[in-house]
Amino acid sequence: MAATILSILMLAGVLLTSGGIYALVKKRDRKRGILMIAAGIVIFANVAISAIPGPDLPVLENSSR
Repeated sequence: MAATILSILMLAGVLLTSGGIYALVKKRDRKRGILMIAAGIVIFANVAISAIPGPDLPVLENSSR
């Protein structure tokens, strides 16, 4: 389930970023274009943070002894 959510978020990030570029270049709407690109970057950062594997809690408890 988590992989599906991350995949949907990546698609949303791509669509937001490309829509922002389209708004900047074709429509000349600077404010909305920059906001859409920023939202896409935030989504990519959230996916990257979620996808990075972290250490397991039991391993941390055993190494502190």
